[in-house]
Amino acid sequence: MIGTSPDGGPLAAASETTNVPRPKQAADPPSRDPPAQEEPMAKKLSPDTAIKDPNGLTWGMHPISWRNDDIPEVGEWNTLEILLDDLVTLGFAGTECAGFFPSPEVLKKEIDARDEKIAAQWFSSFILRDGVDAVAKDFEQTCANLEYVNAPRVVVSEQTGSVQGIRDVSIFSNKPVMSEAEWTQLARGLEVLGDIAHRHNMELVYHHHLGTVVMTADETKRLMDMTDPSKVSLLFDTGHAYVGDGSVMAILEQNIDRIKHVHFKDVRPRKLAESKAAERSFLDSFLAGMFTVPGDGIIDFPTVYRYLIDHGYQGWILVEAEQDPEIAKPLMYGRMARDYIEKELFA
Repeated sequence: MIGTSPDGGPLAAASETTNVPRPKQAADPPSRDPPAQEEPMAKKLSPDTAIKDPNGLTWGMHPISWRNDDIPEVGEWNTLEILLDDLVTLGFAGTECAGFFPSPEVLKKEIDARDEKIAAQWFSSFILRDGVDAVAKDFEQTCANLEYVNAPRVVVSEQTGSVQGIRDVSIFSNKPVMSEAEWTQLARGLEVLGDIAHRHNMELVYHHHLGTVVMTADETKRLMDMTDPSKVSLLFDTGHAYVGDGSVMAILEQNIDRIKHVHFKDVRPRKLAESKAAERSFLDSFLAGMFTVPGDGIIDFPTVYRYLIDHGYQGWILVEAEQDPEIAKPLMYGRMARDYIEKELFA
């Protein structure tokens, strides 16, 4: 963060001096360039301390543990540098892009300095509201930015009618529903975006998400059945599967051949029950503590992990937990997650 300079008070201007004779000044010494100031070296991810998955998967941690794009004041003090330095300390190989990240050029410099990677970035599509042609321009730019930092995935979620970002609407009883024509429109539109993603050397992974048109296991399976598997893949999110459908394994088992990106998010059952009873919004539910890191809730991650491995999954798993970083310190919860992963999943 850029600090402010201390105020030493105003200097007297030359015009305010008196007529007292001045002593003769020695000749000015020849000017010299100040010595170059070397930037402090960023600490790098070390192979000795990085997470080593015995099955070859790559582990990262999502930036939402540090800052939340939907509520900018949540974690606003956490900079990109803090996030990346924490990832190095924790031994995670990378993260996803967030709204507060800088330009691709600056981002690449920062991640390269630490040997960290960018796995993906969220893209809110409005294919049903605006049409795919209107969406394609912004999507193309997002993919170009991700290609610059060598990201292998772009995460898409259709946000037409979404209630996930509305504070006074319950996430549990107000999700939007598509008509038959809209299902077809979304499927064809995603295939167009999938072609764009391929032109930028990445895969489109669709995120089933609370409060959106594709949330449940049935909706997720239908979308996968309606789209070309060579153009549209799936992001599997354990937390959204559990809260949205009451089951983690249904979406996983029904779509295992389409999954190309994974988020591991845990759920606190008591907080989930409280949020349902209070008819909380998505934002207020996570601020109340509904989500947490793996091992701190109810989800059986060893079974999920083993199913992925047994079916040949090779790619990223991102630890993700929408929480208030003032309460759930990212470094502390990241350590909790790593400890659980290594003891319970790698055993």
